[in-house]
Amino acid sequence: MFERFSPSARETVVAARSAARRLRHQYVGTEHLLLGLVDAGSEEGADGASTNIAASVLSASGLDGVYIRSQIIRLVGDGANGLGDEEASALHSIGIDLAAVRSRLEESFGEGVLDHPGPEPTGYRTPFTARAKKALGLSVREARQLGSGSLEPEHILLGLVREGAGVATMILTTKAPLATFRARVLAELGTAA
Repeated sequence: MFERFSPSARETVVAARSAARRLRHQYVGTEHLLLGLVDAGSEEGADGASTNIAASVLSASGLDGVYIRSQIIRLVGDGANGLGDEEASALHSIGIDLAAVRSRLEESFGEGVLDHPGPEPTGYRTPFTARAKKALGLSVREARQLGSGSLEPEHILLGLVREGAGVATMILTTKAPLATFRARVLAELGTAA
């Protein structure tokens, strides 16, 4: 599937994987794809405007990297301790204080030692969730339906909109209805064509 992705769409997927790792998530979800669109689309053209339609639409809607990250953390957490709420609660119930463990590790190995995950092990790829895979598949359909020879970041945004049920949807709809994002992308594509 990735052979049809333009370089900027590939950058979006790479940025999504990086965002998931920075948030210490063990998966790439729709929320990471959304963040990847903004992170990879932060390049500016000669006129100072974003060269990425998806990033421009998101930015114009008030969806920047800071906002999206804060919403991801609000909705799914930041994976700081690498444990879910149930695991952390179970450890606490047997007398293990995660804050104390973190403090001791930082005393021994330096402040922030747990904040920066190491490189992915060779051959390991952070898996995509079923919804993220579906959104990427839908983005391929969007590119075909719009007659594009390659898949661009705007098609990924359209795929996220069409998927309509993941964490990215929850974040997008804090700013506007999904149909608004679709209309804005299509309008930009119409003026760019």
